[in-house]
Amino acid sequence: MTQNNLNRRSLLRGGGAAAAGAAAVPLLGTSASAATQRPGRGHGQDPGRDSGVLTTRDPLIEQRADPLITYPHRGMYYMTGSVPEYDRIVVRGAPTIEGLAHTGERTVWRRPKSGRMGGHIWAPELHRIDGRWYIYFAAGDSDDVFRIRMYVLESRAEDPREDAWELRGQITTAWDTFALDATTFEHAGTRYYAWAQAEPGIDTSSNLYIAEMASPLAIKGDPVRIAVPTADWETRGFKVNEGAYVLVRNGRVFMTFSASATDANYCVGLLTADARANLLDPASWTKSPQPLLRTNEANSRYGPGHNSFTVAEDGETDVLVYHARSYQGIEGDPLYDPNRHTRVQRLNWYPDGTPALGIPIAEGEPVVRLSPLDSPGSFVRHGQGGRLVVDRVADRVERSQFRIVPGFLDPGRVALRCVDLPDHHVRVSDGSPVVEPYADSDEYGRASGFIRDEGLADRDGVSFRLSHDPHSYLAHREGRLVVERPGSRADRERATFRLR
Repeated sequence: MTQNNLNRRSLLRGGGAAAAGAAAVPLLGTSASAATQRPGRGHGQDPGRDSGVLTTRDPLIEQRADPLITYPHRGMYYMTGSVPEYDRIVVRGAPTIEGLAHTGERTVWRRPKSGRMGGHIWAPELHRIDGRWYIYFAAGDSDDVFRIRMYVLESRAEDPREDAWELRGQITTAWDTFALDATTFEHAGTRYYAWAQAEPGIDTSSNLYIAEMASPLAIKGDPVRIAVPTADWETRGFKVNEGAYVLVRNGRVFMTFSASATDANYCVGLLTADARANLLDPASWTKSPQPLLRTNEANSRYGPGHNSFTVAEDGETDVLVYHARSYQGIEGDPLYDPNRHTRVQRLNWYPDGTPALGIPIAEGEPVVRLSPLDSPGSFVRHGQGGRLVVDRVADRVERSQFRIVPGFLDPGRVALRCVDLPDHHVRVSDGSPVVEPYADSDEYGRASGFIRDEGLADRDGVSFRLSHDPHSYLAHREGRLVVERPGSRADRERATFRLR
């Protein structure tokens, strides 16, 4: 173990900022089928009225950090993650993502009472490879719980919850140093292994590495370093890159990862490579300059990270899986605070084909985006000064996310609440729709209340009629959200929205 890791360990034991590899230690990868499948967009769904596409339960599962939910295998989702005791590996399964919250959990492996792997057990990852299940995990020793190394379990059973797991040993790299958060994925006929490790001679807690796999049990060749924490958002508390997960889409290989200490500083970054590039060449990878997902105080979500991805039951809706706390203040060492909960939310995409993680969503009604029928690639979003515009939303996807909630004056009315500004709603002011903070007044209640109708031009859509004027609707007009009285077919299309 390097001197840097010794310093990190002493800080952890002394109640300092959480180690990046403790609860933040996982790298969730994708199996061959998961990494290459390309879910589309859900159509004909109305998440504002029926949340069947993706559960809105938040948290999905309490006290399960570093969560991985597999892509469906024979009609079943399987989930694993770190338990607060750091003493075992658990797996649960259900035919729906929501069902994972209600099913029993089985311990499939428990650490030995002494010796190797008798210390902290971190960030298990479950993968289906060539007809067998594998769990990659990190473990310390009983006499040194922070002597973390990477190990693998194998099962020939069809169901990973069965008691059929066999320890296949340690996955070794070029250095016998702090190593964790292994993930695996297949791309273009080659299986890769990605992980976090402390490299001798580099003053960081962990960097990201990739290598080709000789088999599901071993890597081939030397590690290739593809990311080192250098930016401010990667070095808060600890200099950390860890917890990678891979998604191949839109001609690129996207690798999300987590950075900084495991308290409120924890966040998700992104590495990107061209799908035709040599993934073992560090020059093929580009790090985004800012994190994709970070603490959001307005929604009381702190330290989001260690994510994975799956797909909803419709087979089309991409799903982001991650953990986060619901409070910032932590007594003692964040490593031993148990309340990093598993959460899920929809994964969106920007027009340039890059993932739009947005912000960690608070509990509440389903989150929707309003896409006008006359401009299906565009969405309503709030902009400068509370104006509401309609465009393709090239960044800040959270500004285009709303919740349809009960109105303030009449149970027959609804209001449109902003996701990123949860105290703001759409209201009509001087004849124009704007976003403004809530005010406890009848005038605000009337101006922010709408009657939700079946879409004027498409019954699969929705239209929003003004409470005080039964003939006026919210509508799209030349890149702006306006109030109009629809007459023609084209007018009705502008006043009809699909909920995405």
